[in-house]
Amino acid sequence: MAENIPGTDTPASSPSKVPDKPVLEGLEESLTKRWLEEGTYKFDRETTRDQVYSIDTPPPTASGSLHVGHMFSYTQTDVLARFQRMNGKNVFYPMGWDDNGLPTERRVQNYYGVRCDPKISYDAGYHPPAAPAKNQRDFDVISRKNFIQLCEELAVEDEKVFENLFQTLGLSVDWALSYRTIDDHSRAVSQRGFLENLTAGDAYMAEAPTLWDVTFRTAVAQAELEDREMPGAYYRFPFFAEDGTKIFIETTRPELLAACSALVANPDDERYKALFGKKVTSPLFGVQVEVHPHALAKADKGSGIAMVCTFGDLTDVIWWRELQLPTRAIIGRDGRILSDTPEWITTEEGRENYASIAGKTVFSAKEAVMTMLTDTELLDGEPKKIMHPVNFFEKGDKPLEIVSSRQWYIRNGGRDADRREHLINRGKEIEFHPAYMRSRYENWISGLNGDWLVSRQRFFGVPVPVWYPLDADANPDYDHPIMPTSEMLPVDPAADAAPGYTEEQRNAAGGFVGDADVLDTWATSSMTPQIVGGWGVDEELFNNVYPFDLRPQGHDIIRTWLFSSAVRADALQGSAPWKHAAISGWILDPDRKKMSKSKGNVVVPTDVLNDFGTDAVRYWAASAKLGADTAYEIAQMKIGRRLAIKLLNASKFVLNLGATEANVLTEATEAATNPAATLPNAGNAPALGPATNPLDRAVLAQLADVVRQSTAAFEKYDYAKALQTTESFFWHFTDDYVELIKDRAYGAAGEAEKASVLAALATTLDSLLRLFAPFLPFATEEVWGWWREGSVHRAKWPTAVDVEDGDTTMLATVGDALSGLRKAKSEAKVKQRTQVLSATIVAEEAKAVQLSAGLGDLKAAANALEVTVVMGQGELEVIDVVLAPAEEAAQV
Repeated sequence: MAENIPGTDTPASSPSKVPDKPVLEGLEESLTKRWLEEGTYKFDRETTRDQVYSIDTPPPTASGSLHVGHMFSYTQTDVLARFQRMNGKNVFYPMGWDDNGLPTERRVQNYYGVRCDPKISYDAGYHPPAAPAKNQRDFDVISRKNFIQLCEELAVEDEKVFENLFQTLGLSVDWALSYRTIDDHSRAVSQRGFLENLTAGDAYMAEAPTLWDVTFRTAVAQAELEDREMPGAYYRFPFFAEDGTKIFIETTRPELLAACSALVANPDDERYKALFGKKVTSPLFGVQVEVHPHALAKADKGSGIAMVCTFGDLTDVIWWRELQLPTRAIIGRDGRILSDTPEWITTEEGRENYASIAGKTVFSAKEAVMTMLTDTELLDGEPKKIMHPVNFFEKGDKPLEIVSSRQWYIRNGGRDADRREHLINRGKEIEFHPAYMRSRYENWISGLNGDWLVSRQRFFGVPVPVWYPLDADANPDYDHPIMPTSEMLPVDPAADAAPGYTEEQRNAAGGFVGDADVLDTWATSSMTPQIVGGWGVDEELFNNVYPFDLRPQGHDIIRTWLFSSAVRADALQGSAPWKHAAISGWILDPDRKKMSKSKGNVVVPTDVLNDFGTDAVRYWAASAKLGADTAYEIAQMKIGRRLAIKLLNASKFVLNLGATEANVLTEATEAATNPAATLPNAGNAPALGPATNPLDRAVLAQLADVVRQSTAAFEKYDYAKALQTTESFFWHFTDDYVELIKDRAYGAAGEAEKASVLAALATTLDSLLRLFAPFLPFATEEVWGWWREGSVHRAKWPTAVDVEDGDTTMLATVGDALSGLRKAKSEAKVKQRTQVLSATIVAEEAKAVQLSAGLGDLKAAANALEVTVVMGQGELEVIDVVLAPAEEAAQV
């Protein structure tokens, strides 16, 4: 059961609480403090699953700074959370910090001026330089343990800043549910998941071609790839057939010539059919390779025949695997050509030529090969310059290489058509918002070309939780990993001895060696439902929140976070991890480019929060639909600020008229006195009387429609429509209704009419505060406190109850008439208080009836003596307006 904050529905507070000059400034600090102290958003553990609405909140990367894109997407999630809470749900709304992995390492390296070398001993008294060196070559080189300690310290400090900002943004998170992806709990859950995958055969180790970032010296998964258009060139040179015929190939990577293991051409290419199955010899290195047919070879690309090197690109990997070619790797993990001459190069000339490139960078090796080809007159013509897509690690600065290495993988369907189809069907259990985002999930699965590589050659991360026994020659037995028991988790095999061994046996013959790698950060983030839900630790909690109701996230990480989470949940729980996925769009700069720290086009959140206030920023964020890329618009924030200020001032006016909580019409009271006019329930306070005036009943009927439409929109996760619907009604309420009823509200038409209008005012204000609460939490909470106890955010979502004889369009009609009379005064250049001696309003029959019913309020608001309503055709028209002379107007 959701926690009930005492006092939410207690009798009205004193009107003296209404300030003389309401302001937005300072509300964030004072109300945030109050919400934290009172536990306004606290999750109640005494619950059942049907009462809970659980959110798998994205843990932002804690290495760096937030930008307006974070405010945008996290506000959208919070709006949904607030609606569910007011709708009676016990909302499980945690916040995590993604602080392990490469981003944190990079930040620590640059912030402190340090580099990690695992071979260096731990220094218990180490302190980083006071002034970090600018050149990485001059950084302090420190031990793995010292480096990890610095990562921990800086991440914690960054997270304090993030938490403060998110609280200022008004996120209704239960901060007692915070977690970090590198703390003991997260590491234990992540390692347990990996071990269960391993035991079930869903995780495995393999020596295979691996995408490799030479700068960070780590493997990279397919989901982390980024294609970038780069300048390059085609270089044309020959291989030699047995009869001496030159077979010209064109390649962008001549530096890999020594790694060539075959040539391939399209099976239908008549130029090369005679060569299939025969051997040709490579230039410079004198290595014989076979010519193969393969459908991926393009007859119209270059010379139509391609050099297969292991490995130049991902297509080489496909050819290598499907044609069962030999592995001839020449690029090391440092991005340089291997120093030792490969055994497949046997000629003296070939070995000499290889020695001229050994140890060089890829760039220098290319220059050396080109020089040799030119000197031997083998280069045919000038290189053809091109622009072509090149694979990069999304966080990297240099093109990726493909090296052969031993890595850990999790099965994700990349090599299993049945598993791919199974995961696509699993995704159909999730309702995507917007629905078309499902295709991105399914398209990604369909395009996979390998399993998920989850091991990383980094330091600050969740260690791969296995050791390997060493034989008599101290060689590791990778086929029989030693696994920890669940009670041992979390473990660090680089620091903890394997079960059954002592530390003295580490790296010794007959002893053990710990796996030195860490898990990909997505391998831990993919388990956020299990981490925050207490899987394996608090099964009662886990059963009450899992599967989660909502996963909110950006569309750019459907291929990573969303898909990887679905893979893990399918394998570990046999289910989808959530019922709904709310996909937010990007924030675009004025040039319609995505805002990102790497592009340097971000806006700092504190600036806009200080300039416009939280409610204004939230209004801008909530105005955008899920999935929509949205421009950063200050103009929209200004509108939001104006709305929040208007809400304060209109509420002040209504309450100062005498509307109080006691005026709010309740279902019980109205059902007894006027069954046709039962209205939104606002508590148990007695009503002063039913809303009897047609205009009052009209505004309440319109309010019921607004509540109904807003509720339906929220239930479809279309919060933007709910905001638009509520805001549109609010401006009609303030600009038309409040202006029309002032005379009656002050008692000019008697106590019965005053009671009617006060009931309508109080009831409408009550519902508007609730309707706006998810979007403008600070302004609505401020007003709520002027006449209520407790928090609006623990109040019930309003219920739409029809007013049977209420006319939902009457207010607009009477408002249009009032605007027409005011326009006549403006055109006559007289003050609005000038009396209208007479006027005629022509309107079609239905509107004429509405005007007649609201004529008293219209005349009072327009200061009119006589207004005649005439039935006609077409649009409503105000004619024959006679105004009092200027001197009489002045006396009035």
